[in-house]
Amino acid sequence: MRDIRALLNDIEAGRLTAAAAEREIRATFFEDLGHSVIDHDRAARTGAPEVIYGEHKSARQIDDIFRHMQGRGANVLVTRVAADKAAEMQALQRGARYHPTARIVTYHAQAPDIAAHAVAVVSAGTSDQAVCEEAAVTLEFYGNPVTRVYDAGVAGLHRLIARLPDIRAARVVIVVAGMEGALPSVVGGLVDKPVIAVPTSVGYGAAFGGIAALLGMLNSCASGVAVVNIDNGFGAGHLANRINRLDQESR
Repeated sequence: MRDIRALLNDIEAGRLTAAAAEREIRATFFEDLGHSVIDHDRAARTGAPEVIYGEHKSARQIDDIFRHMQGRGANVLVTRVAADKAAEMQALQRGARYHPTARIVTYHAQAPDIAAHAVAVVSAGTSDQAVCEEAAVTLEFYGNPVTRVYDAGVAGLHRLIARLPDIRAARVVIVVAGMEGALPSVVGGLVDKPVIAVPTSVGYGAAFGGIAALLGMLNSCASGVAVVNIDNGFGAGHLANRINRLDQESR
């Protein structure tokens, strides 16, 4: 939207009708595209623009939302975009980038401020990598340096111990695990940083699609461990970004 004083001057001078001014003011807060309503005010309220959840949207719907957000100079993050859908998206011809493992599309109208500290993303196994990358790419979208420590599960703790200095150097630690979900408890007992645990749907029948890992993490005996939903790498990355920037925002 234009500067509010210019808008009022145009109304006063008769160059803009009240109805047109109302549409312009309302569009500052939200915009109805018919299939979706974009929350343009979210960045002012929360510090980050609306994120597009792409899983059940068509490529055309995502492109439409992307185009309107891009037109307002916003950085755009689209999660859960399958490769075949990404191939149909015009946004990739408009400066966006597709991250296939994370299934994320990113676009930067302006470069993010780089955080002073890194966030470590630790995975139990290679099968958890898609969720790990969703967290890592989300963190990088918001300007966080990321330390990746992959395939370091409890079945071979020497792999985790070998990378412990890197993990301890991070400001926040995201730990992603399926099966029985034990890794966040182990990491929580080795570091003095907040640990965000992400259960994944990886596992055999009794894993119940990640419920076993979720319950194991919620019942962790290690202090300082918080848990997000099953396979929610984006949620973990977004939360870790906020924690990582707390001291910067208070200055």
